[in-house]
Amino acid sequence: MTPKRTFRYYYLRFTRLRGEPKALARGTAIGTFLGVLPSIPFHTVTVLIVTFITRTSTIAALLATLIVCNPLTYIPQYYLSLLIGNFLTPYTISWERIKTVLDVILHESGFMVRLDILASLGYEVIIVLLVGGIVLAIPFTIGSYFLSLRFFIRINEHRRKKHILS
Repeated sequence: MTPKRTFRYYYLRFTRLRGEPKALARGTAIGTFLGVLPSIPFHTVTVLIVTFITRTSTIAALLATLIVCNPLTYIPQYYLSLLIGNFLTPYTISWERIKTVLDVILHESGFMVRLDILASLGYEVIIVLLVGGIVLAIPFTIGSYFLSLRFFIRINEHRRKKHILS
């Protein structure tokens, strides 16, 4: 699929979402936040839990997660999380160590194998990546909330005008 077709596909998916604009925007923000966090094997489960607890749009969150964390973006996200985490924590973790584990996680099919590999990293790596990921995710989350809120309000206004005219 070309980038233009991919953009159009996700645009149409978002325009077809129904619900309160604030709930859809919060779902999009949650999906963006969780998608930027370096937690590839847990995105979907985490989205389901958080959107259920916060009563926000699960579909908007899942779509946002897919857009934010994909094969084109996850390596830069992990790398930036590592740099930020190395700067903000007392630990220093090498990119080679993360990249080796990432390759195994992304190419290994068993969930338990992935968990074992993550557990073998040690708490220092997890702390560095999570701290870096949270700091990296905050501006994207805030931006996605306000942009998507504006987007969903416009979509609702358009639907209302269309409904009145028909």
